[in-house]
This record gives sequence, structure tokens and C-alpha cells, in this order.
Amino acid sequence: MASPANASRGHESAAVAASSASTPTTTNRPAVDVTALTTRDDFLLELGEALAGQASVRPVDSVEGALQYLASVKRGQLLVVDTRDLLDVRADVELAHSQAPHAVAVVFATAEAEKQVSAAVKGSNVFAVLPIPLDKRKTGAVLDGAMTEAVARKATARPSTSQGMTVESFQPRLETSSGGPPDQKSKAGLFVGIGIAVVALGAGGYYFMSSSKQAPQAPAAAAQKPSVAAPAAADNSGASDTGFEKPNVDTSIVNGKVDELLEKARLAMRERRYLEPVGDNALLYYRSAAAADPNNGEAKEGLQRVANVAASRFDESMTAVKYDEASLALANLKVATPTDPRIGALELKLTTALITKAIADGNFDRANALLRQAQSSPNIPAEQLARFRADIQRHQEDAKVQKLATLVGDRIRDGRLVDPAEDSAKAYAQQLREAAPANAITQRAIHELNAAYLRKARESAIAKNPAEADRWIAEARGGGMSNGELTAFQRDLNASKQKAAQAEAERLVQATRERIRDGRLTDPANDSANSTLTQLQATDPTNSNFAQLSKELSTKLLERARAAAQAGKAALVEPDLTLAKHWGAEQKDILAVIQAQATMIPKPSTSGGPGRSGSSAAAGVTPAQLAASLKRVKYTPPEFPQKALSQRVSGAVTVEYVVDTNGDPRDVHVVEATPPGVFDRAAITAVKHWHYEPVVANGAPVEVPVRTAIRFELPAN
Repeated sequence: MASPANASRGHESAAVAASSASTPTTTNRPAVDVTALTTRDDFLLELGEALAGQASVRPVDSVEGALQYLASVKRGQLLVVDTRDLLDVRADVELAHSQAPHAVAVVFATAEAEKQVSAAVKGSNVFAVLPIPLDKRKTGAVLDGAMTEAVARKATARPSTSQGMTVESFQPRLETSSGGPPDQKSKAGLFVGIGIAVVALGAGGYYFMSSSKQAPQAPAAAAQKPSVAAPAAADNSGASDTGFEKPNVDTSIVNGKVDELLEKARLAMRERRYLEPVGDNALLYYRSAAAADPNNGEAKEGLQRVANVAASRFDESMTAVKYDEASLALANLKVATPTDPRIGALELKLTTALITKAIADGNFDRANALLRQAQSSPNIPAEQLARFRADIQRHQEDAKVQKLATLVGDRIRDGRLVDPAEDSAKAYAQQLREAAPANAITQRAIHELNAAYLRKARESAIAKNPAEADRWIAEARGGGMSNGELTAFQRDLNASKQKAAQAEAERLVQATRERIRDGRLTDPANDSANSTLTQLQATDPTNSNFAQLSKELSTKLLERARAAAQAGKAALVEPDLTLAKHWGAEQKDILAVIQAQATMIPKPSTSGGPGRSGSSAAAGVTPAQLAASLKRVKYTPPEFPQKALSQRVSGAVTVEYVVDTNGDPRDVHVVEATPPGVFDRAAITAVKHWHYEPVVANGAPVEVPVRTAIRFELPAN
């Protein structure tokens, strides 16, 4: 058989489950009851989101159905009206106000009907008219104000009384009573019926069945149970666990003879029914006896014993982190001994635990709501309230800063440093600076972002993209990096570039040696000794290995040209001699190859006498061979046209000319230019100032036709 205490706890669980069906689970029980007059489930969902867990919602489909709940003054009452299915909004609102003047009404209408509804309720007691669909932020703010107003009205509201009830608020009476009213027994059945009916409305059939099973055990007690006890139990599902709003414990008293009340109290104590079930516990009977006889010593002692039980339950609940149960125990302690010196410390302990938990959960809306409730308690010192407020603000700032810092880190990892503008590491770092410039987390996030900028700058510089490198350095400077830090970075960058260039030069040296060894002197064009040595010359012209590699390559080219000449492959001789000369082959070695080739070619018979021309003197030698033997002894570099320099234009010019028997160029003319007409004059002018050693073939100086390309490259920045 279930004990009365167990039956009561089962009822409370049923009530909580019923409440949970319409509102998200939360440990903060509401200070306001919200009754929603609507038939639309979507409206209830939107309303629940706007309330954000501040209160549960009880749906009804008629104003008459709402009135049975709005009559309660144990908590503030808020009536939410969905006007879409109502015929006369004004009449329904006025009916609710006439029956529950302490209730606050908020009306919702579609955008099309909003003006019409506003006009209909103008001058009534409606708190606000809001649009459908709900604007979550605006609706939440208005509902917050409406609930504050409902709490204020509740404080001044008077509970309604029903004719014939033997229940009243606890007030010590100066006179004693030896019994209840003469007609008490005749009305006992009515009281039980009313109590069961209200319980059925508030908590469901479970409690009705439990109460029915208990009734035969103590008929006299059942006759004197207050008819408001059942609603009090049902209301516990919505009690606040903040410690400031009293949980809805039973504060009624039972009229009766003092001795009978004390006997019931003793029995309840023996059966450990100290505080529950509602309407049949030691606290109720001792309080009722004290109300009948304020000087009764046993009643006073019993209340103190019950208070000790409540204090013990408070400590147990706090240890078990069951703050709603702790709040209920504290409320019972206040009811048992209102002047108990432990109350202030216990309330402060509960409040501190609740606010601390809300902060730890990151639920700052709840923490601020708890703080607002704490401000109305006389047991929370002003300095403690100030500490709560500062702690909440500090943790709010830390949470915001941590969130922004996390976003900065995420965007850095994603490579989104500056783009997109509203969702980049740079954007969130700026928000960090504005929110908490001195915070260590802010400084760390900004440092990480500046380091990311410099990594980008280093990559761009090594890739020989100076404009991009300058861009990232500018971002770092704008991000707060000091000149000293940037100077150190430039030194480090230069060292990195030098190291990278050195590594590249070493690679080219090794590649050139391998290709010379393998005989890949000129082929393939992009992976030959000629190409890698050319790259080395461009990358590191002062490399200590360059001269030796040039000599080795020119020697190999001369050997290959000599072999081609001996094999009678004249077409292969000229390219190798040209490259050999380019890589520093001596003139005598080049002429030796040319002369060796000439001896392999039969000379045609001539009838010319001693005065033969330069061209005939070179009979049997090709122009390419003669050009390969040219040695320039005077060089004037072409002058880069100023206009092309200012416009950042580069190009090339191919010229042809004849080196006469004195070694001077003549008949200089352009055969190809890119872009046309830009560098032609500069190229011709430069060539005319060159001078060569006269070329001797078959013992006589000869003229040599030359074709050469001159490149005009922009100077490096």
C-alpha cells in the first residue's frame, strides 16, 4: 500500500509531467502562469520560443476555460489571446478582466487585422497588441514586461473566497476556538467534493484515485482538509526554484479544536508526514493549532521540530544539487518559523548556487532573471547583489570574447583572413577589439591573426610576388603589429629568401653537373645543362661554382662541335660553337674548330690574284662559323627608353649587321621587334658603338654577317 507521502509525490510528478508536455524542460520554475487562448499549435510553439523557458504555457480554447486558472493569485497571471478564432475580442478581454482583474492580457492579431483589433480593445485593460507571425525578439521583450506587471499585480491582489469553506490564511488569532462552525459536519462532503474536483483539474486522475483510497482511513481529517490544498499541490509544478518567489506550499489552516489538531499533528509526526502530503501533514496541523492558540507550547515546539526537518531537507537537497526541492524546503521553513535566523543564510546559499549554475551553463538570461528576483528579497545584502551582477557581467563578457576568439581561430584555419568582409578572421578580431581590447584572449587572437598575415607575406615574397607580400604586411600593420616586430619580420624574411635562393642555387649546380656528366648539354631544351646553368646565372650570378661549370660546359660543347665537324655534320657545328662562346670558350679554341672544319671542305678553284676580296678569302667557311668566332672587345649597353620604363614595358629587338674587316658594325637594321617601334632606336644605337676583333680566315681578315637579339628587361625592384 502506498503511504500518503508517496501518493503526494506521485501527484507532483504527474503535475510536472503535464507541464513538461507544453514547455521545454528547465530547472527554473516560472513566477508567472501563462494561459494561452488559442486553437493553433503553431502559435503555441512560437509563443514557447518567445518565452525562452521563463514560464510554461497552459492552452485553453475559450475565455471561460481560462477563467478557472486566472483566478489564482499564488503567482502572477498572464493571459495570451490569439484573436484569429474569436468573434468579439473586446467582450472576451473584458470578461477576463472582470473575473481576474489582477491578470495581464496580451493580444495577438494577424498583420491584416492588427489595426482593427487595436481599435477594438482601445481603452480596455490590454497590455499590448502584437502581430502574428511572432517576432521572437520583440515578443519576448513585451512578454517580459507583461510578466513583470503580472507579478506586481499579484502582490496587491486578494484571493477569492468561496462561501462555506473552512479555510483561511495563517494569521495568529487572539481568541481560541474549541471547535469548528456548527454546520461544519454538514458541509464536509461538499469540501471533499470541491477539493477532488480542483485536484482533477490541476493534476489529473492519478491524484483523484490516490485520494479516494486514503479517504476511509481518516474520515474526520478528510472532513477538515482545506479545499485549497489540492490546488496548492498542483501549483507546485510551477513553483520557482530561485529562492525568492515562494513555492506554492500550503499556507492554509484547518479550523478545529486545538486538542484534535495536536493529536493529528502527533500522528503525522509519528508517520513522518512532516511536510506532505498537502492537506494532511504535521506542519499544517501545528500551524492550525498555533492559529487557534498562539500561546500553545506544544504547537510552538512542534513547528520548531518541523522547521528543523525542513532545514535538514534543504541541506540534503543542496548536497544532491536538487535546487527545486531545496527551494520548497526553504519555503516550508519560512512557513513553519518565519523568524528563524537560518532563513537568510539558506536563501543566500540557494541563490548563490542557482546563479553560479546558470553562469556555468552559459545561461545568462536565467542568471539575470535570478538576479532580478534576488533584488526583491530582504535576505540578500546589496553588496552581494552587486557581486552577483559583476560576476554575471564578467562571465558574459568572457563568453562573448571566447566565442569571437574561436571564430577568429576557425577563420584562420579556413584561410579566410580578410574575405568575406563580414565573416572573416579580420572582422571578428575587430569585434574583439571593440568588446574587450585589454582581454588576454583578445590579445592572443589578434597575435595569431597577425602571425597568419605574416605567413602569407612570407609565402608571397618567396614566390616573388612583392605586391602581394606588401599587402599582407599592411594588414599586419593595421592589425596592430609594431614597427619593431615588422622590422624583425623583414630581417627574418630576407634571411628566408636568401636561404631559399641558396638552396635553389645548390640544386641548379648539382643539376648542371649531372646533365654535363650525362651528355645532356642542350637537349631537352628545358632540362639540359644549358638550361640549368642559365637558371643559375639568373638566380645567383656570383655563385662560386658558376665559372667552373661554364668552363666545363663550353669545353663539352667544343668537343661536340669538333666531332660534328670531323663527321662532316656542318649543321651541328654552328649551334654548339655559339653556345660555347656564350659560356666563355676562348676565341682560339673556337677558331681551331672552324679551321678544322674548313680543312674538311674542298676549296673551289679561283682565278683571282693577290687582291681577292674579304668574302673570297673566307671561301669554304660558313657565315655561322665566322660569327661564332667573333670576339667583341667593346660593348655599350642599350639605353632603356624612359617612356617604356615609366610604363613598365619590356621587350626584345633582333638586329642584323656586318662586322667589317676592321671589326666595326655597319649596315645595322632591325628585322624583328617586340613590341614594334619601342626599343628599335636604342638597339641600333647600342650596336653601332660595339667593336670586335677582326676575323681572319685562310690567313686574311674577312667580313662577318651577324644576327643577334637584344632583350630589354625591367630592372628588379
